Amino acid sequence: MDLERPEAPDPYALLPTVPALTVTSESFSDGDPLPDEQVFNDWGFTGGNTSPQLSWSGAPEGTAGYVVTCFDPDAPTPSGFWHWLLLGIPADVTSLPAGAGGGGDLPAGAFHVRNDFGSKAYGGAAPPAGDRPHRYMFAVHAVGADLGLDDSVSPAVATFTTGGNLLARGVITALYQAK
Repeated sequence: MDLERPEAPDPYALLPTVPALTVTSESFSDGDPLPDEQVFNDWGFTGGNTSPQLSWSGAPEGTAGYVVTCFDPDAPTPSGFWHWLLLGIPADVTSLPAGAGGGGDLPAGAFHVRNDFGSKAYGGAAPPAGDRPHRYMFAVHAVGADLGLDDSVSPAVATFTTGGNLLARGVITALYQAK
């Protein structure tokens, strides 16, 4: 299979502009390689499959809560690949510990939506061997209302509804390439 293809655009650059949140991580810095702890642990990968620590600041007045996602726009599919969707994070929460994507240490009211691996949890990086480095875009979305969703919605419905209630967004990106 020929894996040469043009780089996918930044999916957030294609959406309406909103104010920026500042997003940081103790697990990696923006633009750095994704640590092995955040790599998948199946399909021949031996990573920790642990979500990274994330912190954010700069939410505008009226923020009712947050949505945290991880998206790989470079996956060899027309729709990219959703690695993590965590909804219902209360407005007074401004960080998640490493491992929150496994279901433990979730803030009250927060819940996972099924990712493209088919699980309601964080799923680590798992690009095809030999493909170019993939971007893993960890985004924090400040929303102005309860989204009225539950854990049965698809990633498309979750992100569409988030976009319709979006006040601000911040993204931190890490890279990973399977050899």
